Amino acid sequence: MLRVLVTDYTWDSLERERTELVNVGGTLVVAQSGVEAELVQLAREADAILTCFAQVTPAVIQAAPKLRVIGRYGIGVDNIAVEEATRRGIPVTNVPAYCLDEVAEHVLALIFCLERGIHRYDRAVRNGDWSLAVGQPIRRIAGRTLGVIGFGKIGRTVAQRAQALGMRVIVHDPRAPAGTILATAGEPTALLELAARADYVTLHVPATPDTERLIDAAFLARMKRDAYLINAARGAVVDQQALTAALRERRIAGAGLDVFTPERLEPEHELLAQPGLLATPHVAFYSEESVAELATLAARNVATVLAGGRAVDTVNPEVYADKLGTRRETTSVSSPR
Repeated sequence: MLRVLVTDYTWDSLERERTELVNVGGTLVVAQSGVEAELVQLAREADAILTCFAQVTPAVIQAAPKLRVIGRYGIGVDNIAVEEATRRGIPVTNVPAYCLDEVAEHVLALIFCLERGIHRYDRAVRNGDWSLAVGQPIRRIAGRTLGVIGFGKIGRTVAQRAQALGMRVIVHDPRAPAGTILATAGEPTALLELAARADYVTLHVPATPDTERLIDAAFLARMKRDAYLINAARGAVVDQQALTAALRERRIAGAGLDVFTPERLEPEHELLAQPGLLATPHVAFYSEESVAELATLAARNVATVLAGGRAVDTVNPEVYADKLGTRRETTSVSSPR
């Protein structure tokens, strides 16, 4: 029996994973806390790892002599020591296209809530204040400019939805061809120019050394005073200290954040005290439909590798190269999106 260590998950049941893995002789071993010490212990007998938010550190990988694959429940793999896995020849898989609709909807929901003052009016009404002034000023969203930073699948989906709402779209992504941006969304724009022109800035880049604190004090200083920052990507992309100062000094109108550094802030954290902040607990990915798809596809990637195949959604495909630089002949299972 092949042991698949599940480090953590946020849904009610692992039945979808069991269904995908049973045909390759897989059985689930579920961690209780997901902390490194526990994972190191459980990894000793693991043939595979499935992880959501828990840190799969070099120590966890080094403790697993039988490990053949690490699967991520999600898109980003910044919680996995990919370099160590690659050194060991272990493929790391992800699910790169499972929550496009959900994240796009969440981003737009944050924009609507912030601009229309919905959360402020709700709180005021519950306290007996029915005045218009609570949410002022409110501006029409149609005709305003959305700045999209990162033009992958999610960024493109957000841009398309925004255009349907009558918004203008400008895009910053050095890796996206200008022709692609022009054909599908709007106008390619330099980073600081986007900061100066956008009424809403939304982030859709992975957490890498190049994107760490991409949104820094200089970027925030270029933003309009009535502009909003939206982050449903990764907390590390934003300099939280600089953002806290910008909100405290009201140099921007507000921010809608679904991700933070660390993942969970203490209740007394200064950022959470800022009145211009609208916060959600890393839930932009979630719907009943997206979670069902995520669990199935993440487990299917792992099952494919355990069966001797190659998962299409592999973030370190170089592990499939042999010493001569040629590819091993393997089968593959593609995701439906």
